[in-house]
Amino acid sequence: MFNAFFSLRSIYSSLLLALVVLLPSTSLLARPELKPLGENIADMGSTYYQFQTHFFTSADGERRYKVWIGIPKKAAPAAGYPVLYMLDGNAVMARLSEPMLKQMSSEAPPVLVAVGYDTNLPFDVAARSFDYTPAGENLEQDQRMRGRKGGGSAEFRQLLLNEIVPYVEKRAPSNPLKRGIWGHSFGGLFVLDSYYNTTWFHNYFAAAPSLGWANQRIIALAKESDPARLQHKSLYLMEGDGVTEQRKGHSSDLKHEEGQLMQILEHKGGDLHLSRYPGQTHGQILPSSLTDTLRIMSNNQN
Repeated sequence: MFNAFFSLRSIYSSLLLALVVLLPSTSLLARPELKPLGENIADMGSTYYQFQTHFFTSADGERRYKVWIGIPKKAAPAAGYPVLYMLDGNAVMARLSEPMLKQMSSEAPPVLVAVGYDTNLPFDVAARSFDYTPAGENLEQDQRMRGRKGGGSAEFRQLLLNEIVPYVEKRAPSNPLKRGIWGHSFGGLFVLDSYYNTTWFHNYFAAAPSLGWANQRIIALAKESDPARLQHKSLYLMEGDGVTEQRKGHSSDLKHEEGQLMQILEHKGGDLHLSRYPGQTHGQILPSSLTDTLRIMSNNQN
């Protein structure tokens, strides 16, 4: 079933201004700015959340992950907390603010799990290129890979579900009907790939996924997906207006790719929600979609 849920620029612009701390405009362009990060909310401390960190290592020993776990100081509901897993955790932690946590705490605050890398940069571009992209032929030929290795999403998902998730669950049990995962760009590809391949999460938030990557590999995988695995969970596709998305290496018709994907998944019985962010660039959708996702996860709009 297809639903268009809202436009942030019209209804929630005031909320965004109050909750999100935006980076300078240059950092919101297609290519992320890789300046070292300073302290985040976990370092400074919060009245509303207790944060802890833990490190994990990939099976091949090539990538080291830093995971921040934010547990609400508000008592857990009987069914367990909502929980949101967020990719590109370093960049995510740089955007979380105390006003944002306060707003969530006034409702039904989720456990926050920011899955990042052991770096002081907002992104580990080589690691995320491998971890967030699905396997296939000739992946490295896509211009956005810039010579980096791809195709490791299955291995990363195994680490996420078999190591990171159990670690989090021991500290803060989650409500099985309120588990979410958010990712942007290549992270959005991982969310879509996970939507096809795992039923552990209930809400999947794919922000500006690179649908044209590797000859629309993620759309081809949608065609191959098992309809039975798409039931009883929701996909939120969060996109710009299809004009500012056009840049080298991307399809000239994002809306066509988006339409293809939605048609395939709707035909398979998926519960689909499309959110449009008019005028926002690929990079600008990251903080906008993150704030929106946090709001959805904390006020039971799922």
